[in-house]
Amino acid sequence: MKFPTLQAKLERFEELEKQLQDPEVLTNTTKLVEVQREYGGLAKVAQEVRAFNTREEDIEVAQEMLEEETDPDAKAYAQKELDQLCEEHEKHTKDLEDLVVAGDSITRGGLIMEIRAGAGGDEAALFASELFQMYQHFVEAQKGWKTEVLNLSATELGGVKEVTFSISGEGAYHRLQFESGGHRVQRVPETETQGRVHTSAATVAVLPEASEVEVEIKPDDIRLDTFHASGPGGQKVNKTESAVRITHLPTGTVVQCQDEKSQHKNKAKAMRVLRSRVLEQMQQQAAAERADQRRTLIGSGDRSQRIRTYNFPQGRVTDHRINLSLYRLDQIMQGDLDELINALLQFDREERLLGDSAKK
Repeated sequence: MKFPTLQAKLERFEELEKQLQDPEVLTNTTKLVEVQREYGGLAKVAQEVRAFNTREEDIEVAQEMLEEETDPDAKAYAQKELDQLCEEHEKHTKDLEDLVVAGDSITRGGLIMEIRAGAGGDEAALFASELFQMYQHFVEAQKGWKTEVLNLSATELGGVKEVTFSISGEGAYHRLQFESGGHRVQRVPETETQGRVHTSAATVAVLPEASEVEVEIKPDDIRLDTFHASGPGGQKVNKTESAVRITHLPTGTVVQCQDEKSQHKNKAKAMRVLRSRVLEQMQQQAAAERADQRRTLIGSGDRSQRIRTYNFPQGRVTDHRINLSLYRLDQIMQGDLDELINALLQFDREERLLGDSAKK
């Protein structure tokens, strides 16, 4: 059997197809949403694998017909058909190799992104806000995906201390998976009277959005604290304890959310972020334990790793992992990220193929 990992995804897809006809699933809204989400994520791979399997069967039939045919004209026609099928099969095989190289990221739709201001005070918070806008433009205007703010902590000057938001759309996680790390900006702040270039930083984390099926968090494993939500400068937003802070006791992971006026809605959003952070920890632990499954050089996901510099005086963006510099900073800050992202994905693909070749 060729492409066993993809064939396994097809089998899982067919299991989910059956579940979508199960009355128990159809009457359980939470379960139905989870099944539909996983089903949608696997659909593209499943369709490709089904088409691949069908073409392999067609080639077998065509070969049998060619062997049985005695008439020269009919034999020539059968050979032409077989050659065409083999040509299509070869192209399809390469497409499936690309899916294997892409790994699980290709079947994930949604992600949760966290952007935090780093060193640099107000200037760092303004840069974090601009990064947030850059990704919003890329996601909504360029790709037609959707974003939802889960938690936002703003400053009085219009910057962002921290923002957590979800991104949903086909291929979203696959495209944005390598944005995790330290982003550095070099420019002259508006408040700088001497015209000196300052360096500030922000960190970005990209978390695969985890379903309740993937990461089960038991009620006994969390501590829930409530408090009054506050805005920039500590001003009160409401008089009720609608904001929530959830601590995952086994891992010590802490998530808080205060954007909604409803405590129930804040808790639901916080749980989404918590599941994704726990899933990220599980994936990193598994990667550390299995050297052959480790993330590639550009995908360590370490927030402390400086991955990119945005130099405003030179109009330049440099990705340090692949030594790529693009001199069109304005367009990139407006969300035109495809050239940058495509280069990262191509580098990752080549690196994975080299790793696979070394194992053989």
